[in-house]
Amino acid sequence: MPSVAVKLYSVFFKFLLKHRLQNNSLHLPHEDASFGVTSRPGESVAPANASFTDGVATKDIHIDPFTSLSIRIFLPDSSLSPVVEPRSSNSETRRSSYGGGGGASRPMALQVNRRSSYGSADLESARKANLDSALANGDAFMSPRSDSSANSLYSDDGQRREFGVSQSRFESKKLNYNLDSSIPKRSGVDPVGKEKRQDGEGGLYRGYLPRDLISVSSRKLPIIMQFHGGGFVAGSKDSASNDVFCRRIAKLCDAIVIAVGYRLAPENRYPAAFDDGVKVLHWLAKQANLAECNKSLGNPRAELRKADAHRHIVDTFGASVVEPWLAAHGDPSRCILLGVSCGANIADFVTRKAVEAGKLLDPIKVVAQVLLYPFFIGSVPTHSEIKLANSYFYDKAMCILAWKLFLPEDEYSLDHPAANPLVPGREPPFRSMPPTLTVVAEHDWMRDRAIAYSEELRKVNIDAPVLEYKDAVHEFATLDMLVKSPQAQACAEDIAIWTKKYISIKGHEFSY
Repeated sequence: MPSVAVKLYSVFFKFLLKHRLQNNSLHLPHEDASFGVTSRPGESVAPANASFTDGVATKDIHIDPFTSLSIRIFLPDSSLSPVVEPRSSNSETRRSSYGGGGGASRPMALQVNRRSSYGSADLESARKANLDSALANGDAFMSPRSDSSANSLYSDDGQRREFGVSQSRFESKKLNYNLDSSIPKRSGVDPVGKEKRQDGEGGLYRGYLPRDLISVSSRKLPIIMQFHGGGFVAGSKDSASNDVFCRRIAKLCDAIVIAVGYRLAPENRYPAAFDDGVKVLHWLAKQANLAECNKSLGNPRAELRKADAHRHIVDTFGASVVEPWLAAHGDPSRCILLGVSCGANIADFVTRKAVEAGKLLDPIKVVAQVLLYPFFIGSVPTHSEIKLANSYFYDKAMCILAWKLFLPEDEYSLDHPAANPLVPGREPPFRSMPPTLTVVAEHDWMRDRAIAYSEELRKVNIDAPVLEYKDAVHEFATLDMLVKSPQAQACAEDIAIWTKKYISIKGHEFSY
């Protein structure tokens, strides 16, 4: 059974959600509200921080001038690790186990980064080679020593500054980057030691900015698009609980996470949230094409130095600016869609649209999707919908009210394609869907329909496993910040293990 803390918080959560749903149903918008809202007043929000606090840097971007659609990017500090070529096939490869599973073969660069260890001779030689190249070009970067006593900061004048054990990696993660140069420095100090104001004057950018937007030496990471939960009427991309969850996924999966702030109902009913998800996918494809166009122009470093000081790359009409984090570290050919609760419905819809678009989305390739306790429902109740109708956090009565607020009045039906994935005639066919991981909770009334959807995918030979967590409730993986549970950490680790099969570069996959 769930813990007492989970039961008490569930009562409090259901009271607030019921009050919010009733208020929304009584105060429906009467005028055009197409711009929409992506969060509700009173929600706990985690501000963006472009420095690598807790190993992940974040930034918010408003990507649509006509709506409130926005995203938050989570960039793990593993993206700053030097690129190390994998060993030959006949050489010994380290093996490790994750999430209680069997041994797994992983590249040494990733293993050393996960353990924050610098004891590898191969990595040390690679760092020395990168150091010589950087000093020749006038660059500077952090180069950890092979021993654990101290870290070294190599500046552009060739000087070496030592940091004590108490500062070492903790201080290195707090380094800020200048807008005109990516030379690491302490807050408020420029590369040559002159003081600068911390309010942004003088070109100081308080956050990470890649030296080269397009560079063969930049480490490319897969991209995970994440859609938050909240019954389509609540939640946000930058809520405190969603921020903690996305940081955990970014670090465990070693990937860039893009949390989508879609428009909420009832201000914007179906298909607004679903269209927002598709729009972000197209925006990501456009970003990849802009970055590729810049790469084809020639030497990116020379071009950027000749360009404006802000390093903006725009398309022909100046309507889009390339996102430097994605251009330097994102690999659009390894994209996964991850949805939580109602976000799983959006992720499944966007995946279907990506399958229908095919090569029109190139270079974006959706290689898999992860559905965490999907917000599925239907007119014919399943066994769990009858037995657990009054379960924790989201009971069936409140979910039906949420669907009434989300679906247009003339389209309301529990068998709507957005609500029931098993209705006949859905396109594309199941056999065209990518691999799908489904996560369900033991005490969640929506579990049976999610399992049935996974079974339909397996019937057509799609890799569609189901992970069920004992004594878990709806939203158990994303409310871990408020209600601590061992299942939340285990779930994130299991997701990382499964996704590695599809987002690891060739030769670096886990072995099963």
